Amino acid sequence: MTVRQITTASLKQLKNTVIGNPSAKLALARDTAFIHSLVDCLNHPPTSGEPQTSQDDIRIEAAHVISSISYGSEAALAGLLRANALQAIVRSLSNPQALAITSLKSALARALRVLASAIIEVTGPTLGPMRIYSAQFRSEAKLALSYLFEFDCLDVYLPLLADSSTQTSVAIAQLIGAAVRTEVHRTVVIEWVPRSDRLREVTFRRGWERSGAVHVTTRHGSWVIRTLIAMIQKKDLKACSFAQDAALCAMAALALDNPPVATALARVPTDGAASHLASVLSLTKSRVTDVQLSASLCVTNIIRAQANNHPGMVDPAAALTVIQVLNRILISPSESAQNQTKACHTLCSYLSLHRHAKALKFLAVLLVRDEKDICIEVYDRGLLANVAALVKSITPLDKPSDWDIDESESRVILREAALMAIASIALFDRVIKRDVADNIQLIPLFRECLGHKSVGVRVAACQCIRALSRDAAIIRTNLTDSGAGLALYQVFKKEDEDPRVIFATLAVVCNLVNDFSPLRPAMLSDGLLPRLMWLSRSEDQEIRMGVLWALKNLLCKSSLATKQMVMTHLGWTHLAELVNDVDPQIQEQAFCILRNLAEEEEGILFLFDSMGEDLVAACISTGLDSSSELVTRETAYFLGNLSNGTRAQQDIIFTHPPILDLVHACMADGKSGTTARARRGGVRVHVEALV
Repeated sequence: MTVRQITTASLKQLKNTVIGNPSAKLALARDTAFIHSLVDCLNHPPTSGEPQTSQDDIRIEAAHVISSISYGSEAALAGLLRANALQAIVRSLSNPQALAITSLKSALARALRVLASAIIEVTGPTLGPMRIYSAQFRSEAKLALSYLFEFDCLDVYLPLLADSSTQTSVAIAQLIGAAVRTEVHRTVVIEWVPRSDRLREVTFRRGWERSGAVHVTTRHGSWVIRTLIAMIQKKDLKACSFAQDAALCAMAALALDNPPVATALARVPTDGAASHLASVLSLTKSRVTDVQLSASLCVTNIIRAQANNHPGMVDPAAALTVIQVLNRILISPSESAQNQTKACHTLCSYLSLHRHAKALKFLAVLLVRDEKDICIEVYDRGLLANVAALVKSITPLDKPSDWDIDESESRVILREAALMAIASIALFDRVIKRDVADNIQLIPLFRECLGHKSVGVRVAACQCIRALSRDAAIIRTNLTDSGAGLALYQVFKKEDEDPRVIFATLAVVCNLVNDFSPLRPAMLSDGLLPRLMWLSRSEDQEIRMGVLWALKNLLCKSSLATKQMVMTHLGWTHLAELVNDVDPQIQEQAFCILRNLAEEEEGILFLFDSMGEDLVAACISTGLDSSSELVTRETAYFLGNLSNGTRAQQDIIFTHPPILDLVHACMADGKSGTTARARRGGVRVHVEALV
């Protein structure tokens, strides 16, 4: 192996070599010794009799090389993490000598930002294209990300947000905007205050009071929020728009799903000055498109967070401004793919349907009036038509099957974002779904994208079909006649498919197996049940939940032959185990299955003959005694179905002492006015029908 000499000139040459060159990055990543030497240079540059300025130049160029190789190569990023590059950068930034050199300080801040941005794309939730990473690599990235948000680490780089160097402060703002994507990280950043402020607070504490950090906030939010506001409002920066863009993205990340911060930003000061929300809203009219988009995202996250506490209270003027900005960017032929992708992501955030959370959780999406009205408003303003035209323009349907092989990454990312936006708009309203299917005719495009090489595009296409499959008429006609339903089912059957795609297809299958679906018999005869049973052994809890949800829908209004087929694969013993699972959500779905098995007399007879009266009674006792209201309610529904059986079957259940005692307890709880018992009071109405 060639020994690389580390000098300022060699590092500059290496930096120019690896930029935009994946093969060069991979070759460099394989040189483990050099990667470790490169990282060591940040704090211990080689000494060869050269002056201090030369050593500082080496550290600057080493930081630039680390920035260059952080993106685009899993091997390179993994090598940097194993060499503790993140810790080395933070340690170097904590050195007062490094902070005294502006160029070195800004290079280190940029390297920290780039490395953090690359790490968050591995750990997720990701806003970029979905990629496949090994479990070990994800684990290493999670450890590095956890270190980045430790309190001592925050003490090193967050003060640089107020640094006199624009490049340094912008890099830290960009880091916050890129890396803060979870509630935990959002909280620690918002609650952080400078060490001097904490020490000042401690001097006023009594000796007997508990020691520790005290998080100080003002009526305008935390120190970080106030500093970001100052960055947005400054007019004397040489790169004003650049700083505003970074600060707006950071504030958007901190305001996401955060009502306290959103309320503070939207509050009008007592002196009559404009609110910070109004100031941000004014920047949506900036001459710089990046600032327009960042301001739109920031406004979106603020008004959506406010609506979380007060459904139906979205600021109509602010919402209309955001819609106009997004519409203009989406229809402009001169806009870059990157800006149009940002517009689609902002649209998804505006609709409060995030790919990494709500968009994939068919169990957690709640039909609140606020979100449905927003979807209709977006549709009426023409955003759906514009996004559809955009995705049609970049997705050929009349080219060879390998059309996506040499496609640019920017176009792939744009297609994924546009499809997710379409799925978000069409999720709730029937008129919008039918416009997508009948008038805009996007189903052939969705079907084509199911076979795309990109995992993210396949997931987004599944989400679009899932949105349409929430309408029975579209399942009976468009999804069946076009072949899109069965095409998605074939993706669902692939054993080597990415788990994220499997989860997305499973959500659609849950809709396609309902009794009104013409595709139910075809899927049953094509290995549906063996595939579901194979997935039920997955370690992914959400996939297990999806399997039970599909079985529940499959059994609803089904024939006795279908019930027998399902239970042959599922097994009565396994069903009883699910009833006693430690997860209440699993228990709830298990009782849904029992309820649908017992929806008519022959099903009740099949249930008792196969399961046995003692086991049935034991399951009912478990459900009625559950601490989960949802489990108890489903048990009451199941018990209500059993009460429609023969007198002998009723006697088996209602002569069982534990069941009677638990039924009485549910009814008594329903009549009680205490808060502790009111939680299960909703079950009472279902139980009274049995008596």
